[in-house]
Parts: sequence; structure tokens; C-alpha cells
Amino acid sequence: MQSSLSVSDSDGSSFAPLVVLELAENTEAEAIAWLLNRIKDKQQNGGAELLVEQLQVGGQNDQKRSPKMFLVGSTWQRLLSGAEDVGLFKEFKDGTMRGFTYANRESFKDFEGDGDGFLSIAECQYIIKHELDTLRAKGEEHVPGYPKVKLYPGKSVIRRLQSKGILVQCFPLHDKEELKRLSFSWYRKIKLSYQPLDDIKHYFGEGLGLYFGFLEYFTFALVPMAFIGIPYYLFDWEDYDRYVLFAIFNLLWSTVFLEVWKRCSAQLAYRWGTLSRKKAFEEPRPGFHGVLGFNPVTGREEPVYPNTKRQLRIYLVSVPFVLLCLYLSLHVMMIYFDMENWALSLYDEDPNFWTSVLLFIPSIIYAVVIELMNLLYRYAAEFLTNWENHRLESSFQNHLVLKVLVFNFVNCFASLFYIAFVMQDMVLLRQSLATLLITSQILNQVMEAFLPYWLQRRRNKKVHKRVKRMMGDKELPLVEQVQLESDMNTYLGTFDDYLEQFLLFGYVSLFSCVYPLAALLVVLNNVTEVYSDAFKMCHVFKRPFSEPASDIGVWQLAFETMSAIAVVTNCALIGLSPQVKAYFPEAETQLILTVVAVEHIILAFKFILAFVIPDVPKHIQIKLAQLEFESLEALKKKKMLEAAEIPKTDK
Repeated sequence: MQSSLSVSDSDGSSFAPLVVLELAENTEAEAIAWLLNRIKDKQQNGGAELLVEQLQVGGQNDQKRSPKMFLVGSTWQRLLSGAEDVGLFKEFKDGTMRGFTYANRESFKDFEGDGDGFLSIAECQYIIKHELDTLRAKGEEHVPGYPKVKLYPGKSVIRRLQSKGILVQCFPLHDKEELKRLSFSWYRKIKLSYQPLDDIKHYFGEGLGLYFGFLEYFTFALVPMAFIGIPYYLFDWEDYDRYVLFAIFNLLWSTVFLEVWKRCSAQLAYRWGTLSRKKAFEEPRPGFHGVLGFNPVTGREEPVYPNTKRQLRIYLVSVPFVLLCLYLSLHVMMIYFDMENWALSLYDEDPNFWTSVLLFIPSIIYAVVIELMNLLYRYAAEFLTNWENHRLESSFQNHLVLKVLVFNFVNCFASLFYIAFVMQDMVLLRQSLATLLITSQILNQVMEAFLPYWLQRRRNKKVHKRVKRMMGDKELPLVEQVQLESDMNTYLGTFDDYLEQFLLFGYVSLFSCVYPLAALLVVLNNVTEVYSDAFKMCHVFKRPFSEPASDIGVWQLAFETMSAIAVVTNCALIGLSPQVKAYFPEAETQLILTVVAVEHIILAFKFILAFVIPDVPKHIQIKLAQLEFESLEALKKKKMLEAAEIPKTDK
């Protein structure tokens, strides 16, 4: 770990500030003193044994302490022991990835001297967050100065303070030098090359590294589709009989795409040391509430909430609300078709340039309405999922993803299914798909790239003007850096990023055979997405804490489900083509049975392929098996030594 910034704690020892704690402005002095003592106290006394100091505000001659900002750091020895506590995997001298232990620190690659530089800043910040999160209440009945804020023995102090609004935010600081280097290699130079995934993982952690790895893989996987789609679009634009070939290629592509990604994901996770890393025990979410009860797993007192009550909330409120939203979405879709008919009737009455332009207006309006409905529903889904009062963050995320995916799928694709299989109008399907895809991409680029860039430019200008008045042309001081970052937007995770890619995957895999340029448009969108997301992560959002991840989680299942639906959709589109119908001139039932049989064969082939292609490459499987064997042998040896010691003690 390298950092150009340093502060001194109350004992006079200097340390690199890594994490910022911001308390509410009206926080009681008793609570502040108690929290700081708990953070500084020795581990054997139940403390976190970290270094903490209040942020100094003002000029060099009139420094005063900010009552709400605190800088947290640590000694190297504490960080290294923390690395063992969190189960960090690092590269061993023999090239394998092994769980770090402080006792065997000299056996790990790149560990030199006291270990300075062995851990990345992201890893150090993750360790500090883990130590803060596991700071548990001891004998205190309530937070000092807040008699109503009860504390439960063994429960996380930080999470309790967050849920009660005493702790406003906790975020890791950017490292200006490292960020500058990452920015230069990532997005400042526009070039056709792979992203620096190892550098991204090093700075932001494995979760974001895997997202950008998936984004890169998805974009490259679309290139063959895009290349085939361009001549197909140019030469067969009006020949809808020939989209059968493109549909077949689409089926093969969507089947192979995710299976190969699993292997790429496993390789990245192994290289980054998260593939065999054990998942940490999950603590209750900060927003979880209930009556005081007993947890049979931990043996501690904590708030409990009856599962039956949660299920009633889900099935009697959440499910009906989602169904109502789906009904409204379908109602808006029917209004869109009325607008389409109105525009078409105007064109039929007087075909000219303006009425031909008017034909595209209903689709554009509908695309904008879809984006607005998705946005409003997202807020409603978050509110409902929060109200359901899930105990664990993973459960909360799974229920939120399910709600959002179901609505977004229906909202974005229902009109296309209706046009394709009810109206059976391939010309309108092509036009609607193109308009929806292009409009949604333009809106996303405005919201995700141009707007954040403009807002950040304004914010930075204000800060730099203030600093220039205070200090001339000197580098941005620590105080200003902390205040600037505290005002930045909080990055809410990769949920929205994966959701956008999921919908784009749907547009490509479900219906792109009738609009071959869809893949090319998504490639162009994703290339700009890489640069806009990179800029946002480096300059718009607060730096997020590193999140260990071995895969893309529930999104893998979401993409696989979309891939299976794509098989059904494309088989049905093939069955509707005049070219295929010509083989069954008077036997519609036989045509349907044939299409269903082909669809089942392809689905069976898809599942066989998933079984045949191993998720983890063979050489990684061998390395993991070797490590497991060595661990078992070491355990046997330890037991034999303990058994040999027993007779000696008896004598």
C-alpha cells in the first residue's frame, strides 16, 4: 500500500488515512468519545485496534477539528492480521493462490520487509471496513447520549449507528496518484485494446473487476453477430424469408455465449483469489428491525422478525402490486398501438415526408415512456423490498432483482412479442425494435455519461476555485479532498449496470434476426459505456468499498433464463417465416409440432452443452484439488504431532 497522504492521531503516530466516517452534525459528544474509544481499543478488549483522528478544518494557522468527519487508518501489522481474519487469498511463491496467514507471510510472493506494498489500498480499506462492521456491543445497554438507541450484546455497533442515522456515511478515500495512473491506462487514451482488468480489480475490488470483465467479454462476443448483421442488413433488408439463417446463428450464439463466460469468470476469480474463498458470515442489514429475540446460530440476542409475517407482506402486498404494474404496462402498450394506427392512417391518407416522419413518433414516445416507467418502478420496488424487512442483504438483493427483472422484461419486450406473434407484422417489428433500442441507448448515454460529466465539472470547478483562493496553485489538500469526496454521489453497486446489459442482451438474442443491426448498435453502445462507466467510477462517484466476488451472482441465472427464452422466440420466428410455411402449405398443426420439436431439441442441446463444458477450466480444477490435498495432509500431520505430545505430558 502506497499513499501520499498522512495524518497524526492523538498519540502522535502518523498514519495514512484510508476510510472516512461522517457522523450527524448534532451527534452527542458522549457518543463520539465512546465510538472513538471502541475503534482505538485493543482487540482483546473488544475494540477494532485501528487509528482514528478528527479531520482538521481551516488554514494552517487556524486549524480546528471538524465535529463530524473522522479519518481511519491502521498499522501494517494490524492490516496483515486483518487480512487473515477476512480470509484474503494471495499468490504463494509457487504460483498458487492460498489463504493468507500472518505466520506464513514470508512464503507469499511480493512480501518483502515489513510487507509494505503487499496489500493493495482497496484490500486495506476492505479490511478496515470489516473490522469496523465487526465492532460489537459489549455490556452497553444503549449508545451513550442516546437512551432510546438500544444496543444488543454481540451485534454490530456501526450497523446500529447507521440504521439510527447517527453515522451518516462511511466511505474509502481515493488515492490520487493511483487513480491518475488507472485513469490514464483505462479511459483517457481512446484505443482499441483490452481493459486493464487487473488494475481495476486492484483499485476497486473483485466485484467491479468482474462487471467490467463481463462488459468487455459481452462486447467482444457481439462482434461476430455485428459483422454478419451488416451485410445481412444491406443485402437482405426487405427479404424477410431469409432471416431464418440469422435466427439459427442467433440460437447458436446465445447458447455458447454464457457457457464460455463461466470459464472466463472462473479464470479471473482464480487469478484474483476469490474462486475458493469462503463466504463471510452475513450480519443483518442495517435497516432490518424486529422485536428482541434469540438467534440459535450465533447464540446472541438480536431483533427477530417472523418469516410468516414477511411472506404475508410479499404475497398479499408485493405480488399484487407487481401484477398491477404489469397491467398498467400492458395498458400503456395498447395505447401505443392506437397511436401507431393513428399515424399509419394519416400516412395512408396523405403519404409525404412529414407523415412518413410521423410514423416513427409513437415508437419514440413509447420508448421514452418505457424508460420513465422503469425508473419509477425501480423506486417502488426498492421501497416494497425494504418494507418486506429482509434480514440479510443477499435476500434483499434477490427479491429486488426478481421484482425489477420481471417488470423490465414485460415493459421492454411485451410490445415486441405482441407485434411478432399476435400481429405477425415483421416490418413493424423491425421498426419498433430499432426505435426502442436506439432511443433507450440515447437516453442512457445522456443520463449515464453527459449529465454526470457536466455535474462533476461544475462541482470540481467550485472546489478548485475555493482552494485556489486559499492556497494558490498548490495541490488539493486533504481537507478539501475529503469534503469533495463526501459530496460525491454514492455508488449503489452494479445492479443498474447489469440490468442495462441484461436488457441489451434481450434485444439482441430475442428479435435481432429481424433487425440484424441490433448487435452492431449494442457494440457501439458498450464501447461508449466502458468509457462513461470508467469516468463515473473515477470522478463522479465516491470510491466504493471492495466487494469480494467469484462470479456475477444472480445475474448469471438471469442471462441464462433470457437465453432459454431466446431459443423459444427464435424458433417461433422461424416457424412464422413464409420460407418455412411453404413446406407445410395445408398442415398448420404439423408446422407447430415441428417448431416445438425443434425448440425442444435445441433446448436439450443447450443443457447438454452446459453439462459438457466445465464451468472451471481443467488446469484450475487441478490446482484447487492440489491445495485441498495439501490442506488435508497438513491437518493429518498436525493431529499426529498432537497425538505424539500427549504421552509426554502424561509422564
